[in-house]
Formats: sequence, structure tokens, C-alpha cells
Amino acid sequence: MSELDRPRASRLMRAQGMDALLLFQPEAFRWATGLDAGVAAMWRRGGASVALVPSDASEAIAAILSDHALHFGAAPRSAIELITHPIWIDYVDFSPRAGVDPVVGVEAAYRAQALGGPRPESFDRARVIELIGELLACRHLGRARVGVDLEFLPGADFAALCAALPEVDFVDGSEVLRRLRAIKTAREISCLRQANVASEAGLVRMAAKAEAGMARSDLDRLWREGAAAAARAGGFSISGERAGIAVGPNLLAPDPVLAPGDLVKADMGIAVDGYLSDGTRSYTLGAPAPSVTRLFSVIEEAFEAGLAALRPGAAFCEVHATVLATTRRLGLPDYHRGHFGHSIGASCGSEEWPFISAQNGEEIEPGMVLAFEVPFYHHGHGAMMIEDQLLVTETGIEVMNVLPRGLGRIGA
Repeated sequence: MSELDRPRASRLMRAQGMDALLLFQPEAFRWATGLDAGVAAMWRRGGASVALVPSDASEAIAAILSDHALHFGAAPRSAIELITHPIWIDYVDFSPRAGVDPVVGVEAAYRAQALGGPRPESFDRARVIELIGELLACRHLGRARVGVDLEFLPGADFAALCAALPEVDFVDGSEVLRRLRAIKTAREISCLRQANVASEAGLVRMAAKAEAGMARSDLDRLWREGAAAAARAGGFSISGERAGIAVGPNLLAPDPVLAPGDLVKADMGIAVDGYLSDGTRSYTLGAPAPSVTRLFSVIEEAFEAGLAALRPGAAFCEVHATVLATTRRLGLPDYHRGHFGHSIGASCGSEEWPFISAQNGEEIEPGMVLAFEVPFYHHGHGAMMIEDQLLVTETGIEVMNVLPRGLGRIGA
């Protein structure tokens, strides 16, 4: 289903003088239409799938997608106008019928679906742009001001779009898209909440089963096992994962082996329906060194200070300044972290705008889901971090995590 708030989209587009948004990024396409962009999206080029979102909320969203994605993807919503284009994959829907020779029936099946004729080597960008032009003309947008997600669209593809449709005023719609995606729907929040539950269950299993001599890949496996078990118990499916475990003092080792006294930073994420959680806990195998205890106390206090500053109506830069002021006061004057967290959602990575940075004067708003983090990386010593997944409410902050933030002990 689409996660797009049409009235809010209309307000944001009109504030920027835009008549519509044209979205090419596969994740943005899926978010706006509820449809999978299809296998042609693997090239991450403009044209595999395109969503048109008019500023007039009474006008239907349109989706241009491959015939293959339409045939094999989820059932489309009736409220979305569908336009297809061919990709390289030749296929035919010929369900076996009693008494019908499948070889004889193939040509009839092709003709019934109008699937015959040559196909492009991947997808036909020129044909998709032609379809965009026809769609805009039908919607009386042939001379309109149309926002495009230029933070994604490759320059060559944007140049081709502008050259083919010179009467359309294409402008950067990335800011509008960022602002729309920053506020999550109830379903998006539910997916992120489930993902966090699974990831934390994985951390519980990892911490209980880890022992000296295990490689980082073994810890990854334990985490995955715990997350998968939690998903089964909760009745939901995992669609992806991101494991970010650091073990021991050598932060460059490809698969370090856990030894007594080692730090373990587990920065983990589970995806549910594409929505990727983000949370981190830190551990030691056995008793921590005094220097580890001292450094961790700094990030603990800085985290608590930042969390207290993080509230609806505050600016992101205020939270960043609070964390840095705390680390400097506690003896780390040269610590200069670029951001202390970010939004999360269904993107190609785990970090989305807005960021908790010194440059970001944006206001923290209800409905945002943020990953707030305070890390410390020391090659030759080890990595440590505290990171929570937070929902901004009308009155404050809901912390989704339940695991203690303190420096944990792993193994028996």
C-alpha cells in the first residue's frame, strides 16, 4: 500500500510551486505506489519505474512499471493508474489446462496477452520517457512545474528527460520527498517496531552464546538466529538485515576472533517489509579494562544528555550541540562527530534525512522515527556505541528499545 499522505504532499508541493512530483528511486516508487519497482530496478537508473504524484490530491497517482513487475508483483491498488513498458524478460502466462497441448497453446497465450515482439536488452529509457510525456499531457501537465528526485536520478537520465520534454519545467523535488518520508505512517512505525524487537532478540542470543575463540561471523550468525526466532514467534517476516559487529582492538580485521577483554560493538538492523531498524549495544568479554569503563561512561552521559534534549519542537542542531558539549566537558575536547543519528525507514541504506547534525536547524516533529547514537571508535582499543530507536510523539519521545544501555558482559 502507498504510504503517501496526499494532503500533506499537496501542501508541500504547492509551497514550492510544484504541480506534481515524478519519482524514479525504486524505494520512493514503492513508498508512493505500494508496488514493487521490479527486477529492472537493479541498475538504479531512471526509467525502470516511475511514479507521478499530482499536487491535486483528487487526481490519482500514476505508476509506470515493467510488464514483468506488473505480472509477478503484488496486486495493484485500483486507485493507481498503471502504465507498463517491456523489459528484457520474455514470459507468458500459460496455466496448464486439461486436454490442451502446452506447446500448441503457447502462441495463443502470447497473442492473448499482447506480449509478442522484440524486447530491449534491459529496459527502454526512451520509451519510458515517451510514456512520461504522454502521461503528463493527459494530466494537463505538459507545461507544468514538476519536481524530480534529483538526489537519486543520474545526470545522464535527467538530461535525456529534459531534452525529450523541453516544455516541462523539471525542478529538484528532493526536499519535498525528504520531508514527506520523514513523517511515518502507523504501518511504517509498526514495521520498524517489529524490526527492532527482532534485532534486540538477536542481541540477547548473541550475548548469551558468545565465547572466546568465536569469530565475528559466528556472532553475526547467533544474532541472525535470535532475530529469526523472534520474527517467527511474533508472526512477521524478515525482509532483510544489516549486521555491523566490531570485535576487539583491530577495527580493520576482516573476521576478528573474540578474546577475553575485547570490546564488541553490535550496530544491528533488521528489515520488515523493507523498513530497517537501527540500534546498537556494546559489550565486553569478561571484565572491561579501566580505560574502557572510563570512555564508556563519557558516551553514556553524553547519550543521556542528548536524549533529554531530543523532543518535539527542538532543533536537531541543539541535540548535536548538547552531546558535543557533554563529551568536551568530560575530557574529549577533540571529539567531532558529524551527526549523532538520523531518520530511518525503507531506503537503500539505514540512514535517512533528517540528521542530528550541527548544520541541521530543522525542527523535530511528531511522527518521526529516529536512530539516536553516540559512538566512539578507537583503532587499537575497540569500538563502542549506544544507539536507540525513537518515535517522536506529540508530547515527547518513545524509546522502542528495551535492552539496558550499559556496557554489557557477553559469554558465560
